[in-house]
Amino acid sequence: MNYELDHMEVREAITKLCANFSNEYWQDCDRNRKYPTEFVSELSRQGYLATLIPEEYGGLGLSISVGAAILEEIHRSGGNASACHAQMYTMGTLLRHGSVEQKRKFLPKISTGELRLQAFGVTEPNSGTDTLALTTSARLENGHYIVNGQKIWTSRAEHSDLLMLLARTTPKEEVKYKTEGLSVFIVDMRTVLNKSLNIKNIPTMMNHSTTELFFDNMPVPVENLIGLEGKGFKYILSGMNAERILIASECIGDAKWFIEKSARYACDREVFGRAIGMNQGIQFPIAKAYAQMRAAELTLKQAINLYEREQNPGEEANLAKLLCAEASWAAAETCIQTFGGFGFAEEYDVERKYREARLYQVAPISTNLILSYLSEHVLGMPRSY
Repeated sequence: MNYELDHMEVREAITKLCANFSNEYWQDCDRNRKYPTEFVSELSRQGYLATLIPEEYGGLGLSISVGAAILEEIHRSGGNASACHAQMYTMGTLLRHGSVEQKRKFLPKISTGELRLQAFGVTEPNSGTDTLALTTSARLENGHYIVNGQKIWTSRAEHSDLLMLLARTTPKEEVKYKTEGLSVFIVDMRTVLNKSLNIKNIPTMMNHSTTELFFDNMPVPVENLIGLEGKGFKYILSGMNAERILIASECIGDAKWFIEKSARYACDREVFGRAIGMNQGIQFPIAKAYAQMRAAELTLKQAINLYEREQNPGEEANLAKLLCAEASWAAAETCIQTFGGFGFAEEYDVERKYREARLYQVAPISTNLILSYLSEHVLGMPRSY
């Protein structure tokens, strides 16, 4: 098997860390819908969730390629980084657009794990991925923004101290450009939980700690506004390339896990007196999944290189997310087909990882929306929505 050599020391350290969290640990979390607190705490303790935070604020001050390597290895090891990955990709909004005072207040405690920034409140029930149609409002009143509205598919809110929130500060009908009038806030949920903020868990097909948020005159101090009022949509967009890259890295990790699992099982499993891996009907789908994964991995690496050179990797980041998600899903299908009936048994972890891999055809952005982006912004075709 081919392994990416970049940041090998980090990869080996993450593999060692993950070895302390057995398959049974992840099965128990999945079966009982438990948040992997111990795993997230250990990642925090060893500083990995502070990878992208500058050293002056207590972080490691490393590049996105290191963050990508960390997330990939977690998934390749059979774990799931969804419990904590948002801390990496929401960090860009605060790092790029937050004030010095905000960084000094929040980042050192996020670096040590004393505070968790794991929740990102954007999507609403009636807007979906049409972010510009959101209606959650924030009006300025006596030094506070008063927030009313609702968010959905806000993962990890029950296990996070801080929430990155996008809300409308100017009514849509009063703005000149539709991208204006939205603002970003850091919400300290500890001060408002079960008062003006209520959280409702949404059971899903995978253990993703997903919730719905309800705001009822929730106060947010004016100093928690990130950047300029009304410019929040642009701030959020600036972090989406990082999000695409990091999620794509997880998909590559999943694909490698499925491929390794399939190849090993094909060698060990005997039917009719011979290893099933001797049959080309087993061999070829695994080999094809490997080839698809490697091609997607190269696209991801290109996106990372452009991002780190501070160029615009919009096309490459979207391509990476699209191709890596498809590669992981193809590998998942191959793996469960290779295992046959045993692929549906909890003890082999295939069915758990299969459910987890399916998510990335839809989130954090659906395959069809990426195709729309490529059609319009890369190929120059008319806007379809």
